Amino acid sequence: MKAKRHDKILELVLTRNIYTQEDLLQELRKEGFTVTQATVSRDIKELKLVKEMNSEGNYRYVTGAKKAVEAVTGRFGAIFYESVLSIDYAKNIVAIKCRHGMANAACATLDGMDWNGVVGTLAGDDTIFVLMRNDDDAATFTKEIYKFLSNG
Repeated sequence: MKAKRHDKILELVLTRNIYTQEDLLQELRKEGFTVTQATVSRDIKELKLVKEMNSEGNYRYVTGAKKAVEAVTGRFGAIFYESVLSIDYAKNIVAIKCRHGMANAACATLDGMDWNGVVGTLAGDDTIFVLMRNDDDAATFTKEIYKFLSNG
């Protein structure tokens, strides 16, 4: 249930303006989740949600992963975007397939980001393995990388 709730929270902060914990609590309840304010507070911390000012000058929640991806600009972001061919996960291990000879450069970019749940990375010639804390972190990480690659 926690994984489904976390997925819904990520969806909500990516698609709606969530300004407060109370806003998030109400939206989760509308979606059928029975949660308390304390649970929402813990979820925000676990998901590393942060507040960011929007164009109207209001602070709303965004994902920490989004902020990390936005921090990768210029050459390193381009190298990562151009290097990665596919990404998939099994249990708590994520496999990222890259163009031949590019995995080390792409992995260096990943290592420079503060991804929630990443224990460590290992790069070969064309493959990166990312060890995640748990299965849920692997699923979230994979979704965030897909979003980055599709928006790049």
